[in-house]
Amino acid sequence: HVQLVESGGSSVQAGGSLRLSCAVSGDIFSTSCMGWFRQAPGKEREGVAAIATGGVGTYYADSVKGRFTISQDNAKNTLYLQMNSLKPEDTAMYYCAAGRVPLWRLPRLEDSDFVYWGQGTQVTVS
Repeated sequence: HVQLVESGGSSVQAGGSLRLSCAVSGDIFSTSCMGWFRQAPGKEREGVAAIATGGVGTYYADSVKGRFTISQDNAKNTLYLQMNSLKPEDTAMYYCAAGRVPLWRLPRLEDSDFVYWGQGTQVTVS
């Protein structure tokens, strides 16, 4: 049974930092690419960051490059998103996702490439 559970969302002031976590259960962490996506009210879901299987490569949306860092702890089956210098436009529900995404597609951060999804955690920046 595959389950992804996000945590760490909160309300922060602009310029602040948050770290999101995604606990992954089920035998997928070591064989899947992982990603973070977000969806703001009235907007489509967009890719934020992704990490290749085994953590061999990371990819970011232009809007978060230099501010966000995706990482994973294989021993804990946990995915992280460190978010620094937060802006009001980062306000959204953040979702983690997993899937066997071909490496050449991963930089596209396409949500349709990911199969398993968490329930989301809210980030509000004011």
